Amino acid sequence: MTGVVVAPMRVEAAALRVPGLTVLRGGMGPRRAAESARRLTAAGRPVLVAGVGGALVPQVRPGDLVVATALDGPAGRVPLPSAPLLAAALRRHGLSVHAGPVASAPSVVDGADRARFAARGAIAVDMESAEFATLSGPLAVVRAIVDTPDQPLWRPGTVLRGISGLRSLRAAVPALREWCEAAGDGELLLASPRSFCAGVERAIQIVERALERYGAPVYVRRQVVHNAHVVQRLEAMGAVFVAEVDEIPRGATTVLAAHGVAPAVRAAARARDLRVVDATCPLVTKVHSEVKRYTGRGDTVFLIGHVDHEEVEGTVGEAPDRIVVVEDAEAAAQVRVPEGTGVAYAMQTTLAVDEAEEIASVLRTRFPSIAGPRHDDICYATTNRQRAVTRVAQEADLVLVVGSANSSNSQRLVEVARRRGTRARLVDDVSEVDLRWLAGARRIGITAGASAPPDLVADLVRCLRGVGRSTVTEHAEADEDVVFTLPREVS
Repeated sequence: MTGVVVAPMRVEAAALRVPGLTVLRGGMGPRRAAESARRLTAAGRPVLVAGVGGALVPQVRPGDLVVATALDGPAGRVPLPSAPLLAAALRRHGLSVHAGPVASAPSVVDGADRARFAARGAIAVDMESAEFATLSGPLAVVRAIVDTPDQPLWRPGTVLRGISGLRSLRAAVPALREWCEAAGDGELLLASPRSFCAGVERAIQIVERALERYGAPVYVRRQVVHNAHVVQRLEAMGAVFVAEVDEIPRGATTVLAAHGVAPAVRAAARARDLRVVDATCPLVTKVHSEVKRYTGRGDTVFLIGHVDHEEVEGTVGEAPDRIVVVEDAEAAAQVRVPEGTGVAYAMQTTLAVDEAEEIASVLRTRFPSIAGPRHDDICYATTNRQRAVTRVAQEADLVLVVGSANSSNSQRLVEVARRRGTRARLVDDVSEVDLRWLAGARRIGITAGASAPPDLVADLVRCLRGVGRSTVTEHAEADEDVVFTLPREVS
């Protein structure tokens, strides 16, 4: 059942009415709003309250839209968890949007009353929204601002500001329709394991410990793990991320990222007398060791992986003349080596398991004597997360993978889900979720790449529950208890 938009005044309802959107006029003031809320409780439909309102803080200007993250009324503060999804949809339509608590008052607010509500943390005020806080189903609130602290309601210009607010409401209609179509009963299927793996936790902890022991700044070559939120948090703590070691002041403390580096990078760090703390994942170090062993005895190594990935770049650097990157089965079918040359293969640790095995199978068929690792190089965390998302994708209408675009293991989770015939999307956080994806998706699978913080998943779950996917089911594929020790420089 799609949602309904409730507008307090006739003029607001007129601005919002378009084909495909159900708009009800709820009446102005708390008494009429309470009556409307009682009627809608019986109907059981998702409700989006939309109309004009007043700003309580100076940064919110006439014509701006405010999406309520919570309602502040006589019964206290009630959170509206779907607010980030709606705010993101409005911004995608080019509108100026603020998200924050909205207060409801029994009459028009101005002067000292405006300041009193602002002191409670609200950023906008109306006279109706809090009456809908008792609804049990999905609820959202949008207010188009007409008056502000420096432009109160009863003064010249009110009519023009009112017109501006109504125009903003009209422009918001496509996003409001998206919320109404997305809201409805459903289930969230959580893939487990998900989010941080032991190698990522170790790398992040190394940067944190280095900052504690040596003080800021600590320089990090490349992103310590491929996640924008992790990088931003560490930057706030004093980490400085650089592309190459020649950007780092001589003698500075330097962390090498989890993806591994070529020997030339280590040599450049020594030449600058850097204090180096190595955050390379031990499973990546294992691949480097394999490659050095193979190339040391004269073999050509086929490295199954993506040529532009940092992990592959670092591994190739161990012996550039003896390593050939093989990106897909077609390349594996065509690659050549000189007659009589020994051959071996290794893998990038964050590949899709089924694709990597297809490539390795082609190589083994073409080179029967090829040497390879006793166990595939794809790490346990990558394997476990892919198995878990496979299970979830078999039941879901849509799979959302939390992770940054430059995260290989996150991208592979999307691909694995899609190969099961399920729609799948990669999102850095909840702000990237498009409400249009949710329409008709009763069962939504959720997972996260090994470099994505678990709190981002919690945020996503909270928001999706706010549009009606209230049942949450955990699908556990494996337990992970791996812990990697820290290097002596920070232990």
